[in-house]
Amino acid sequence: MPLVIITGLPSSGKTTRALELKRLLEARIEARIEAEAEAEAAAGQPLSVQIVGDDSLGVGHAAYAAAQAEKDARGALLSAVSRAVSRQTIVIADAPNYIKGLRYQLYCAAREVGTTHCVVHCAIPTAEARRINAQRGAAGYDAAVFEALAARYEEPSAAARWDRPLFTLIQHDPDDRLPLAAIWAALVERRAPPPHFATAAKPAAGSADYVFELDRATQAVVAAILDAQRSGVPVALLPVPGTAARVRMPARALTPSELRRQRMQFTSLNRQAPLPADRIAELFVEYLNISL
Repeated sequence: MPLVIITGLPSSGKTTRALELKRLLEARIEARIEAEAEAEAAAGQPLSVQIVGDDSLGVGHAAYAAAQAEKDARGALLSAVSRAVSRQTIVIADAPNYIKGLRYQLYCAAREVGTTHCVVHCAIPTAEARRINAQRGAAGYDAAVFEALAARYEEPSAAARWDRPLFTLIQHDPDDRLPLAAIWAALVERRAPPPHFATAAKPAAGSADYVFELDRATQAVVAAILDAQRSGVPVALLPVPGTAARVRMPARALTPSELRRQRMQFTSLNRQAPLPADRIAELFVEYLNISL
């Protein structure tokens, strides 16, 4: 079954909500099993609930103090979720998930296996999260790390397909209960969206021609970005040969290693759910515009 993406500021109560949701979902699953048994329904493989996050992956707060360690932590989360998510397992991704690009990648992982997802936003004023974090002492985030994460936090928006269905909870408010019925409906009762671009004709997954075209098209986009940067001429929207899509160039310079990593992640996500060959470059540009 589906993926629940937990997101929020540091010390906003994400793990508390994840544990609460796991308990409520397991109770709901148990009640469902008992009801089906009484009705002598055909027994299929029962649902299970699994939390995947910083705690289970051994990622400490210190990982968010350095750019490379943080990227490694995000990569470990994405890999673990991709391995765990299935039609019979509800996976709760309990991590900051504060970058919309990572939430998009997690959304892609759910779509790749043909299952549903939703986002639970643990909303809290920054000042309150700062106060709670300070109260935690050594168990909390370092003050500088907290401020950096808070400054970079990208709140989810129901307008973005990777952030909906979106459930926003006011943290540490005893009256703001998890909307279990609505979450259950979004995860279990809702029809899963088709894999990416399922209506288009696709080549066989892993075929040599497709892999070659995926490599060629993504490499061409990366080359266009690096060539534009080397020219020294600033550009906000970079045209890419072979597509009408344009890369929204950030104010900073993009390094070859960063672009290579983004390219590897994109190809990994789409190697088993092939894209239409004539849209690979366009979709990679869209991916970069979300992730960078």
